[in-house]
Amino acid sequence: MKSWISYPSDCDFSIHNIPFGVIAFNNQIVLASAIGGYAVNLYELCMSELIEGSPDLYKTHTLNSFIAKGKPFTTGVRLQIQQLFSDNQSPLALSESLQKRVLIPIEKVKMQLPLDIGDYTDFYSSIDHATNIGKMIRDPQNALLPNWKHLPVAYHGRASSIGISGHTFHRPKGQRKPPDQDQPVFGPTKALDIELEMAFVIGKSTDMGQSISTSEANSYIFGMTLFNDWSARDIQTWEYMPLGPFLAKNFASTMSPWIVTLEALEPFRVKGYDQNPPVLPYLQYTGNQNLDIELQVRITPQNTISSLICHSNYKFMYWTMAQQLAHHTVNGCPVRVGDLMASGTISGPEPSSFGSLMELSWKGTKPLTLQDGSQRTYIEDFDTVTITGFCTSGDVRIGFGSCMAKVLPAL
Repeated sequence: MKSWISYPSDCDFSIHNIPFGVIAFNNQIVLASAIGGYAVNLYELCMSELIEGSPDLYKTHTLNSFIAKGKPFTTGVRLQIQQLFSDNQSPLALSESLQKRVLIPIEKVKMQLPLDIGDYTDFYSSIDHATNIGKMIRDPQNALLPNWKHLPVAYHGRASSIGISGHTFHRPKGQRKPPDQDQPVFGPTKALDIELEMAFVIGKSTDMGQSISTSEANSYIFGMTLFNDWSARDIQTWEYMPLGPFLAKNFASTMSPWIVTLEALEPFRVKGYDQNPPVLPYLQYTGNQNLDIELQVRITPQNTISSLICHSNYKFMYWTMAQQLAHHTVNGCPVRVGDLMASGTISGPEPSSFGSLMELSWKGTKPLTLQDGSQRTYIEDFDTVTITGFCTSGDVRIGFGSCMAKVLPAL
């Protein structure tokens, strides 16, 4: 499949992708897709009767109502967009005036948070990450807790503090207990960390009491984004027992603005881990349920160059999305369109693939040296962290754009 829109071979938004997001420009907010270096105004396509749906479905502030129309509808719209951009005799290809209304250079739009996120859950599903953390804070010979290989561990996060790529936030404050003191102190975190993650978007709601099986899960997942669940490790160490993360996690998370559909990612499915001990029947699944998505993390200190600090892959997930969703709902917990389910930190087996600074610097004992000569054990003020991700197969590339945020000093 080729497009009459020209773009480089390493473009994230190829004709094979067609993601969905929300853009602001010229004092209006509309739903959009992306191809090459352009945002695609879906409201104008609808007004020109080139895609299905009513105008009010596309002239709105979130994707929720669009997603709620169901996969037969949203998949149909995506295929219609692909047809418009692959056929050089399509009404869009033949009309320069229509192109001027539909195609907006991406640098001229302001990306919006694409969802009304009712609930957000963060999993802990990378075996290398969980093992590394266990080695650092518990017994290295028994790094994984007894339940870890039996269920996808998770906690409920805070949707109100999820920001869109490009946002800034202030270094969080809280209680921490220095190892050489008997009493806790209050102040800004000294161990601000990143968490390289991805998240999937719920595309279909359920009723209370309803469970989603692993075989049904993909029909409930609309698509995926890049995700950074920022963490204050010193605050977390003091607060997490017995109920888990709280202030150490709820101050900020960052997501990429374009949602890549599950249908676009189908060609990149790969075999998952051999899970031993065998999981309980409700967590068993068939087929290839992992995804081969290359992931990178860069740190850019203020007024200097960026440094690649991590190169990982989503296929290193021990627990699959299907298992995560099946476990999340097995007790009857309802999910709603727009809910976000994050993967937890994605680390691979090699040190260069560790998805957090806590691992990369091994709890501060092995500082990283950046391109400008500075060192990092954790994130410093005015650092910008950028996560990127993409899939490739032959000449087909599908990317997610970037997930970027800058840390400001504590207030």
